[in-house]
Amino acid sequence: MAIQSLIEADRRHLIHPVVSYRAHEARGVTVLESARGVFLRDIDGNELLDAFSGLWCVNTGYGHQSIVEAATKQMTRLPYATGYFHFGSEPAIELAAKLVELSPASLQHVYFTLGGSDAVDAALRFITHYYNATGRPSKKHIIALQRGYHGSSSIGAGLTALPAFHRNFDVPLPTQHHIPSPYAYRNDFANDAALIAASVAALEAKVAELGADNVAAFFCEPIQGSGGVIVPPVGWLKAMREACHKLGILFVADEVITGFGRTGPLFASQAEGVEPDLMTVAKGLTAGYAPMGAVLMSDAVYQGIAEGDVAAVIGHGHTYSAHPVSAAIGLEVIRLYLEGGLLANGIARAPRFAQGLDALLAHPLVGDSRHRGLLGALELVSDKDTRQGFDTSLKLPDRIAAAAYANGLVFRAFGDSILGFAPALCYTEGEFDMLFERLEKTLDDVLAQTDVRTALKGSIEFKRTLPACQS
Repeated sequence: MAIQSLIEADRRHLIHPVVSYRAHEARGVTVLESARGVFLRDIDGNELLDAFSGLWCVNTGYGHQSIVEAATKQMTRLPYATGYFHFGSEPAIELAAKLVELSPASLQHVYFTLGGSDAVDAALRFITHYYNATGRPSKKHIIALQRGYHGSSSIGAGLTALPAFHRNFDVPLPTQHHIPSPYAYRNDFANDAALIAASVAALEAKVAELGADNVAAFFCEPIQGSGGVIVPPVGWLKAMREACHKLGILFVADEVITGFGRTGPLFASQAEGVEPDLMTVAKGLTAGYAPMGAVLMSDAVYQGIAEGDVAAVIGHGHTYSAHPVSAAIGLEVIRLYLEGGLLANGIARAPRFAQGLDALLAHPLVGDSRHRGLLGALELVSDKDTRQGFDTSLKLPDRIAAAAYANGLVFRAFGDSILGFAPALCYTEGEFDMLFERLEKTLDDVLAQTDVRTALKGSIEFKRTLPACQS
């Protein structure tokens, strides 16, 4: 189809996720045509440096021939195998065993899904079944974090704590609750220990309010992704896990974003020796080359479900659970992380990523830089002293995204003027240089806009810091 025909067909027929439908119809689609390494190319021939790994997922980078070959070989041999009726396939069984081998020791069983949202949904169903099967049917309440993201399934969207996922969807449910995010920049804790103590106290207070016999689990991302890349201090995750153990509730680590090398180790939980009762993964599992997610489950939870009624089927399943082609891709992706050097490269490049983000704290627009591994964010403010954000009428995220695209750069510009970054684990030093050169130019281009500059405290002083052609 011609470019304009594609745009019109998209406008008429294709529903896009998480957009204003009317705004998308007016704007029109940006059609991506191809990709290689860490670069995308759109249908107009523009080359773009991808600093977001697609949607936090293409951790390997694009165009790995070995992944294509693994998929092709499996498609030729066995393109589909159901997991129903006691059937299975070799790659799915091998991938489950590999995940158990590599994940925290508490996790011994794997249920495969199509992605992160249905992994969270499956985890919630398993938790409900577990407590009913073990004679504790009152334990129905789930606690999560403000600004958290746990997908957009009918139930999981209620654990997500972002307004767009609640509006007109009748969630959160009465059994879904949220405690404050460990958001250091938007709080005034004396130190990391005080922030951690406050989070533990908030969880304890919520459990006390609801009654321990009524609370099933606490869900959290080790680092909150879509809520603005909120990076809690080291020790926070372990403290929350220990609190859950003391309170008698399940601890669920949502590693859909943080898994598979994104924060350094293969799983973020491993950095603090945390052993979840359940863990959800997706995205980097197949590096976006095919849909797949998973719920990893402790033996205690598995046995509780299995023994509830040994003769009864457990009524949960998906047609494409443990899809053999996705599993074959997952096995090759994991090989690239470990044997192909991608995990090691991500760890080696993390200091350069951190340095580049931190250096931009000197920019007039930037109030905060936060990061762990190759996951990071900049938070833009109009007043660095008070940390005041920008008026939404400026539509700063849209301006940032447009300027970045013009500069050949793609990342996530959140609605509250937070910029999210998740570069692929294959990034080179030169590509990081390019990222931060283009990012700084993007910030300068937006700062050069008169109404943005006017919104800044001390804007006249800042004006003098701009290059002459932009002042």
